[in-house]
Amino acid sequence: MLRRRLLGWVFAAALAVAATLTATAQPSYAGTPTQETGFGSNPGGLQMFRYAPAGLPAGAPLVVAMHGCTQSAGQFGDESGWLQLADRWRFALLLPQKPFGGCFGWYDSTQASRGWGEALSVKQMVDRMLTEYRGDARRVYATGLSAGGAMAAVMLATYPDVFAAGGVVAGIPFRCATYLAQSYGCMSPGLDRSAQSWGDLVRGASTYRGPWPRLSLWHGTNDLTVAPANMTELMEQWTNVNGADQTPDVSNTVGGYPHRVYTDGSGRAVVETYQIAGMSHGQPVAPTAEQCGRVGTYAHNVGVCAALHMGQFWGLQ
Repeated sequence: MLRRRLLGWVFAAALAVAATLTATAQPSYAGTPTQETGFGSNPGGLQMFRYAPAGLPAGAPLVVAMHGCTQSAGQFGDESGWLQLADRWRFALLLPQKPFGGCFGWYDSTQASRGWGEALSVKQMVDRMLTEYRGDARRVYATGLSAGGAMAAVMLATYPDVFAAGGVVAGIPFRCATYLAQSYGCMSPGLDRSAQSWGDLVRGASTYRGPWPRLSLWHGTNDLTVAPANMTELMEQWTNVNGADQTPDVSNTVGGYPHRVYTDGSGRAVVETYQIAGMSHGQPVAPTAEQCGRVGTYAHNVGVCAALHMGQFWGLQ
C-alpha cells in the first residue's frame, strides 16, 4: 500500500512539474529572486534564493516563504504573492529551495530539529539575510505551502526565539511524524491528539519558554492531499503553546470564508484560521480582488490572498 501511494505521488508530481514548465510566467513584481551560496555549512543541502526591493532601508522585516513539493522557490514566491508584497510593503524575502522540486523534510527528525539538517540550513539563511540587509531581528516570519507549510511549523517550533509569527497553508502540525512512513498518515486522515500533547511537542523542541510565535492557518475544505483536519490540530497545538483555549474569541467571515481568531489571557490574537470552502490543495490567491498572487498549479484564485492577510495579521502592512 505504501509503495502504491508513493508511486502515485511521484506520478502526480511529474504531471505538476510538466504543467509548471509549460506555463507562461507573468511576473508582477519589480525584480526576480537571486541565488546565494555563501550562507553557512548548509547541513540540509538546501538552496538559498533571496529578494529585496531596491533601496530597502535598514531595519526592514524579513519573510521566509517555503514552497510545496514539485515547486521552485521563484515559482512559489511569484504565485503566492509574496514577491508582490515585498515591493508593496518593503521587506526582504527569503525563499529556501529543496533541489530538484523535492519536498522539505518536515517528517524527518534529522532534518527538522534545532541545530540539525534543513532546519539549521534555513536558520543560517536567516542569519545571512539579517546581516546583509541589516534587518530587524524582532520581525522575522516563516510561512509555506504544503510541505513548505509543515516546514514553517518546524521553524517556528525549533527556533521560536528567531520568528515572531508564521503562516501555514495546507500544512501539518509539528512532530506529527519523525520518519517518512509516518508522514502519509499525517497527511491523510491526519493524527488526532490533545492540545496539551501537541503543545508539549513544541515546548520540547528547544529550551525557549516564550513569548511564542503567533500563527495564521489556511486550508481548503476539498483538499485531498493534506486532510483539512490538520488545520484543527495545528490550531490546538499553537493555541496551547500560546496559553489560549480552543474556543474562538472572534468568529466572522472574510471574503465569504469562515475566519476564527483565538486570543490569549491578555486579549492578544495568537492564532487565526481561514477555512476556504471548495478549495483543493494549494495556496489561496486573489489576483483581481486584492492584486495579490497569480493562478498556478497550486495557487487558486478564491478572491482572498493568504499572503496578504497573513502579513496584516503579523503587522507587516
